[in-house]
Amino acid sequence: MQTYHALILGAGAAGLHAAAFAAKAGSVLVIDHAPAPAEKVRISGGGRCNFTNLNVTPERFISENPHFAKSALARYTEWDFIDLVRRHRIPFHEKAQGQLFCDGSSREIIQMLLAEMRPAELRLCTSVATIDRTIDGFEVGLTSGGTVRARNLVVATGGKSIPKMGATGVGYRIAEDFGHRVTETRPGLVPLTFEPRVLERFAPLAGVSLPVRASVPGMSFEDAMLFTHRGLSGPAILQISSYWREGGEIELNLAPGTNAFEAMRAMRAEAGRRSIATALSALLPARLAADIAAAGGLSGNLADLSDARLRQLCDMLTRWRLRPTATEGYRTAEVTVGGVSVNGLNPRTMESLTVPGLFFIGEVVDVTGWLGGYNFQWAWSSAYAAGTEIARRAGAQAA
Repeated sequence: MQTYHALILGAGAAGLHAAAFAAKAGSVLVIDHAPAPAEKVRISGGGRCNFTNLNVTPERFISENPHFAKSALARYTEWDFIDLVRRHRIPFHEKAQGQLFCDGSSREIIQMLLAEMRPAELRLCTSVATIDRTIDGFEVGLTSGGTVRARNLVVATGGKSIPKMGATGVGYRIAEDFGHRVTETRPGLVPLTFEPRVLERFAPLAGVSLPVRASVPGMSFEDAMLFTHRGLSGPAILQISSYWREGGEIELNLAPGTNAFEAMRAMRAEAGRRSIATALSALLPARLAADIAAAGGLSGNLADLSDARLRQLCDMLTRWRLRPTATEGYRTAEVTVGGVSVNGLNPRTMESLTVPGLFFIGEVVDVTGWLGGYNFQWAWSSAYAAGTEIARRAGAQAA
């Protein structure tokens, strides 16, 4: 039976990166049930991988314990990963709000991760059948390759998002088998859906995009929103979806950064004979302007509106309240909110506080970042925390 210093479950972003550090001082095996490594890396960012963000702060992560991620994020920052990308001569560029993307293909990041993890061994199309605790580590039965032993076991299996990419939630079951609590999980960074009556209204607006401020109590995001046949999408909606809870409302400001009332009043003074829909199209896409006017029962000219009626119209623009019925679910969710409770993990090493040698990293943990490269940065940072601790122990044992 082959023995490794570390067995890493999952060949995604976190698992491959952890192997790069753990393999510096000991033998490492990475397994994954998929036929190819890092599939979510491959499809991310439209195939260009939004691999980190220039503005990483702990406040941009959701967790039961908002302080937990601080240690790992501080020990391995976005600049550390950027340095790695530069060393591999992968050209990249910055988009809005500090998001960094490859100039070419996300496959370059995957090839970098695979190169960095050598001499660790990678086995694909291999799943875990059994896990047993032993005196000096773990004995793991594999669906191919028999049984292996490992002094350390790293769970980097991801969450439930995008099942067609192979997501299963197996990491949560492993955590519970070892006595760890798993917080409530739900789809995050996902489009919102609505009841048929609302969808009927949205149908003629499908494809319309505009900047908005989307809010729920205690949180708001200003970015683009997109109307679809299924509901609402776009960055602002994906962001707020991670904070929205079923049964609650979202509030939309369709003219963020604009004093809509003053703008409309000025238009009334200068061009009062404009139709209300035409006047609204100075602030909104034409199709949406017509929809807002019709929904408010507003016809005639702008000059016909009193200040009070004009304020009511502007409230429709800036305080539009909608109650989603659900999200599109894990099928299209970019991440899973919730996961293995951080209260059972060491924030410096990601190791279990109750099962020595057991580590949880990446999306399987109850740490979820905003849209824009934050979740990849959590994968890199948590992987470094676990991988360097495993390498340190291997070095200490060798000495």
